Amino acid sequence: MFALDSRLEQDTFALGDFPLCRLLLSKDANYPWFILVPRRPGISEIFQLDDSDRLQLWKETDFLSKTLGECFAADKMNVAALGNVVSQLHMHVIVRRRNDAAWPAPVWGQKPAVGYTADQLNEVRQRIAAVLGDDFRFVEA
Repeated sequence: MFALDSRLEQDTFALGDFPLCRLLLSKDANYPWFILVPRRPGISEIFQLDDSDRLQLWKETDFLSKTLGECFAADKMNVAALGNVVSQLHMHVIVRRRNDAAWPAPVWGQKPAVGYTADQLNEVRQRIAAVLGDDFRFVEA
């Protein structure tokens, strides 16, 4: 049974589900920082997914990257599956702008996290609701 790693649960807002992945939003408002987590138990590496799930992960990552890049006017999209701290397979999809808090460095450990206000969180939800398409289902806020 799929369960979200406790660290991901603590550090993110659950937004909803694509066919394979749960979509999360990092609780750091410095950047539009999204995380895809395949809803498969016991998976820590991309190569552990079966062929169809691996293809679906890439489709969802590609779609999300393109969509967020346009929606949030990205200068660069950072996409990474590291897993050094949280072993559960998860894909970071981070909108980067030349004027963001860490540019041009990686976002990890650069600046203290800035929490979202309720209004900011609602704005993000509204922006992505308009662009995520029929394959995405929001979870209750």
